[in-house]
Amino acid sequence: MSDLPRKAVTRTAKLAALPLGFAGRATWGLGKRIVGESAEIVGQQLQQRTAEQLFKVLGELKGGAMKFGQALSVFESALPEEVAGPYRAALTKLQEAAPPMPTRTVHAVLAERLGEDWQDLFLEFEDKPAAAASIGQVHRAVWQDGREVAVKVQYPGAGEALLSDLNQLSRFARLLGPLVPGMDVKPLITELKDRVSEELDYGLEAQAQRAHAEEFADDPDIVVPGVVHQCEQVLVTEWMDGVPLSEIIADGTPRQRDRAGQLLAHFLFSGPARTGLLHADPHPGNFRLLPGGPDGEDDWRLGVLDFGTVDRLPGGLPEPIGQALRMTLDGEAEAVYEMLCSEGFVKESIELDPDAVLDYLLPIIEPARVDEFTFTRGWMRSQAARIGDPRSPAYQLAKQLNLPPAYLLIHRVTLSTIGVLCQLGATVRLRDELEDWLVGFLPEDDEAEEEDTAAEA
Repeated sequence: MSDLPRKAVTRTAKLAALPLGFAGRATWGLGKRIVGESAEIVGQQLQQRTAEQLFKVLGELKGGAMKFGQALSVFESALPEEVAGPYRAALTKLQEAAPPMPTRTVHAVLAERLGEDWQDLFLEFEDKPAAAASIGQVHRAVWQDGREVAVKVQYPGAGEALLSDLNQLSRFARLLGPLVPGMDVKPLITELKDRVSEELDYGLEAQAQRAHAEEFADDPDIVVPGVVHQCEQVLVTEWMDGVPLSEIIADGTPRQRDRAGQLLAHFLFSGPARTGLLHADPHPGNFRLLPGGPDGEDDWRLGVLDFGTVDRLPGGLPEPIGQALRMTLDGEAEAVYEMLCSEGFVKESIELDPDAVLDYLLPIIEPARVDEFTFTRGWMRSQAARIGDPRSPAYQLAKQLNLPPAYLLIHRVTLSTIGVLCQLGATVRLRDELEDWLVGFLPEDDEAEEEDTAAEA
């Protein structure tokens, strides 16, 4: 399929067929077992067929279906290994590619938004898209001043399709839940719906990208392309080469994996502190590794793309996050519980045992307890199993906790970034980043001492 299906009935029919397909494959699996094939082989075949159908439909539809698939893809590390294999390849495809929009449609959008003489703005323009995403696709071009640029063109009808898909997906969210143990899919879909109008507004995206590009202009570690031109449905930015993070996940060297992981953690915590904005779409398709880091051409920098979804945090990440993290590491159960109550993580009608809350939190924040931590799929799976098993005390406690709206996007971005770190298998000095950028993490005396040292330098 080469065009974005815009009629709600077409898209709804495709999505509605997914749960029927799941049921049909379960029946097929039962039949195979009756005629003697082992449960293990049948289970693997069933998972593979399910993955192929799910992500084929999500990728073809683009819109909200693909957006959901991309959001889900970073949690692939939480799947049991025997299940994860078939999903991994299908999920990765969503991170870098989707069927393209026809050339005539691209030209029509550019003519409508840039003017009939739009081609005069470019010295070169490649009709074949370089990348495709959930609401638009990117074309490589040369701007009139000779700069290589990326031209992002929004799919006609993207907003309507986005909401239609997400509404339909929310109707059978329960069936999609088993894809990621321990994760409630419905709030994820609700949050994606809440962000639709922002993501469709290329003006807001341009503002966020400019803010990051200016702040990180001379940064030795982080690269953000500058904005060249923006109008409704079209965003032109500087072109950025580099190795997609999905390739590093698949084939990167240990050194590349560790460097990419450290830079991801650095960007997660330094970005809000320096720009007042949190990049809120951390799937691997939005990152590149570029040569030429602080130690020369053999070193690496992190290139960051797609600022369509951001959380506005004028003071950086909220101070209670840093304070609660520090108090948890120090074993201050009562103080942690009081802060969770005051911030709305524990509703007034609920009463929990502070020590049980501390026991619930400590394994999750293990990466912050040590000087460096190796993120692995196994560790991610163990956390997902602990929280997702109805027989587990952690599961029972988690059900009683609340996630305040102000923390919803921060929570998802942090979890997503951890998911990518586990896909990388990176060894990361996370505590260094927390000490440098997370307000409230260091005791006040230590923070004041750090500020004095920075001022003297």
